[in-house]
Amino acid sequence: MTLTDELLAELGDSGLEQVAGMLGTDPATARIVTQAVAGTIIGGMARDAEHLDGADALLSALDDHKDTDPFNGDVASLTRDGHNILGHVFGGQGTERAAAGLSQLAAVNPGAMMKLLPLVAPMIMSLLADRAAGRHLDARALADELDHERSTLPAKLGDLVTTLLDGIFGGTPAQRTSPYDTAALTRGRRSAGSREITPGTATPDW
Repeated sequence: MTLTDELLAELGDSGLEQVAGMLGTDPATARIVTQAVAGTIIGGMARDAEHLDGADALLSALDDHKDTDPFNGDVASLTRDGHNILGHVFGGQGTERAAAGLSQLAAVNPGAMMKLLPLVAPMIMSLLADRAAGRHLDARALADELDHERSTLPAKLGDLVTTLLDGIFGGTPAQRTSPYDTAALTRGRRSAGSREITPGTATPDW
């Protein structure tokens, strides 16, 4: 079962109905949009993890999300955590670009997508944290896992997500260089709003 499958199973029909209400659409469309949102977040993490520093930092950040239950969490707390996660994965402008691109999928308001993205992000982190712990993944294995996950989206959704991520991160893996300054790498978790993040670059200092 993929992370997206796990997400949809945890949300269930009632969760998708809530997503549909948030987006102003029907549950069937909400399911597709949720798949795309999850795929975009997972794909962004995979892009970050292409560099070992990014994979290592993400693996460390997952420790804070083990054994959590974001599916029954407080919406305000989830949203705060979600914005922090999205800030590290995409940067502020990158998150806005992701929301704008995803909103076109179902002709929904980008503002509604900006509400959905930070709710889904902690759910993905929690599911990924449990998987990493259960399978004893190291940084390289985590990167491979994320790369596999992003390849499991249905073809059309996969193409949309890839195009969206290329617009945020730029180019292909061979064309991108590591954005890390390993000498400056810190392990302390910092708020994404406390520093400048270059849109579309991976961030090693969760």
